[in-house]
Amino acid sequence: MTASDPQAHDPLSKRRLKLWIRLLGVTRQAEGSLREFLRLRHETTLPRFDVMAALYRRRDGVTMSELSRMLLVSNGNATTVVDRLEKDGLVRRTQSETDRRTVFVALTPEGLASFETLATGHEAEVNQLFASLTESDLDTLTDIFKRMGSPK
Repeated sequence: MTASDPQAHDPLSKRRLKLWIRLLGVTRQAEGSLREFLRLRHETTLPRFDVMAALYRRRDGVTMSELSRMLLVSNGNATTVVDRLEKDGLVRRTQSETDRRTVFVALTPEGLASFETLATGHEAEVNQLFASLTESDLDTLTDIFKRMGSPK
């Protein structure tokens, strides 16, 4: 290491890198388990679940652009998932009365009921995935992640 190397001045650099790799591993493992759970138990996908969860939080509906921003995906990706959900009768699209280019999307009553079933199963699966964590562990991790997510 040279004097201009930032790691030379930070003895925790390697440990932080290892933590990042471990965090990615835990996230990927949990996400993989959830994908498999949704596929096998509910015959659905994680992207469908995510779209329905976003629409569940915004019951009055959102524009397709808002939905894409909420999910951090492209408009095309959101549209593909919404197309399938609409075909299955779980969401409905409504054109704006003031701007014909704007389309709102919302869960149908069937979509609401379906999501509530999915959400109950999803919560139980996440609970099982992290069952080895104590209340103290959860408090500590929550505090750490909040600090990490705070602006510097």
